[in-house]
Amino acid sequence: MLKQLETELRLRGLSNETIKTYLFYNRKFLEFIKKEPVAVDENDVRNYLSDMIGRSVSNATLALAKSSLIFFYNEVLKKAFAIKTPKIPKQVPVVLTKDEVRRMIELTENKKHRLMLEFIYSTGIRLNECINMKINDLELEEKTGWVRSGKGAKDRMILLSDKFITNLKEYLQNRKYPSEYIFATKGKQLSKRAIQKVVTLAAARAGITKNVHPHTLRHSYATHLLENGVDIRKIQTLLGHSSLNTTERYTHVSNVELKKIKSPLDEF
Repeated sequence: MLKQLETELRLRGLSNETIKTYLFYNRKFLEFIKKEPVAVDENDVRNYLSDMIGRSVSNATLALAKSSLIFFYNEVLKKAFAIKTPKIPKQVPVVLTKDEVRRMIELTENKKHRLMLEFIYSTGIRLNECINMKINDLELEEKTGWVRSGKGAKDRMILLSDKFITNLKEYLQNRKYPSEYIFATKGKQLSKRAIQKVVTLAAARAGITKNVHPHTLRHSYATHLLENGVDIRKIQTLLGHSSLNTTERYTHVSNVELKKIKSPLDEF
């Protein structure tokens, strides 16, 4: 019956990554409960989620498992489960300073890796979107590019920096293996792990002790735009956020005005 779930997820236009995740948690649940899906009741789901809590999984993981199960049993099998779990604590995203980003880029000698860092930071692109970005998706003369079927199956425009465009042209002229993808290894599409490793090593070279991953560069891009006075609704569009609430979390990170306030202790 999980095929039925997969079909519904595809019809709703959810990403392959989301489909894999929903199928994973539903398989794990059925292995745990040892029942056919039609025989599952609300207590079975409660027991599974309780077991996950007992194994000290994070609230984010618990929420993802719950969403996966509720979608299948309520949306596909038309049950009416109503289950509450702990809320995910709202955390302020880790953001790099402009100097930290500069050091990451400048201390990366490999030209492809440096270009990758420039691209992710200067566009705020997601990891999956970076992997799937093709040369034909870029309009270099217009200094724009297009994320095709991004999160939520939506296309959106990204802005390209002059510096990135110059470095990209040089890189494409000199690379040995042609590929439709911007970033490739011997002509083949890069893996997530490869890009994650590039970012992690770049942060280490720059002496950054923060927990840095590709999405950190996206957070930094959004925060730096906000600090530069870019309207938050324009940032929302560039990031591809469906809700302004998601973008507004960067207002909690960007404390430029707050930092201008002088402590009363320093007035003594």
